[in-house]
Amino acid sequence: MFTMQDAERELEIAGALNPGKWVDHSRATAQNARLIAEKVEGMDAEKAYCMGLLHDIGRRVGVVAIRHILEGFYYMNKIGQPEIARICLTHSFPGKGSDTYFGKYDCTEEEKQFLHEYISNVEYDDYDRLIQLCDAISLPSGACIMEKRLIDVALRYGVPEFAPEKWKASMANKKHFDELCGCNIYTLLPNVMENSYEDLSD
Repeated sequence: MFTMQDAERELEIAGALNPGKWVDHSRATAQNARLIAEKVEGMDAEKAYCMGLLHDIGRRVGVVAIRHILEGFYYMNKIGQPEIARICLTHSFPGKGSDTYFGKYDCTEEEKQFLHEYISNVEYDDYDRLIQLCDAISLPSGACIMEKRLIDVALRYGVPEFAPEKWKASMANKKHFDELCGCNIYTLLPNVMENSYEDLSD
């Protein structure tokens, strides 16, 4: 597994290849994953940080939709990081439905079938759930309440039929970590309310 410095170097390279808000979103996801993991017995906070930092690393190839999770999976496996490769695929599917991606399926039919089989057969662990959760509460400016982030995604991609079930799965992840941490996870994260008031109109 990467050290945090290794992961930060990879994100820096990727951000130079394809600059955008996704880089700050990745940093926020990493910070929030680390803070939550520190409160959960048996979880490795540095590992959680690296996974959060690199969950969207496939965006290094350019402006893409679902292609980014596949490119992240390919790249992380290529450089010997299978645990992070797995996170690249699982982070977008808290409800385990590979047909529940907000955005375009810019991949081949073979890749779509691979994704379906992978997500159907993988057994999520708490690192999968944690990065799904932190992806769902992390704006580029930092942590926010989940509902704010869900609206952020809906404004950009619309509200498909599967959205309510996917939102329920994300909320179930939050409840799971609230219970593991023994508190509302929002109390662990900095500037939640300030970020939740952020204007999304631009």
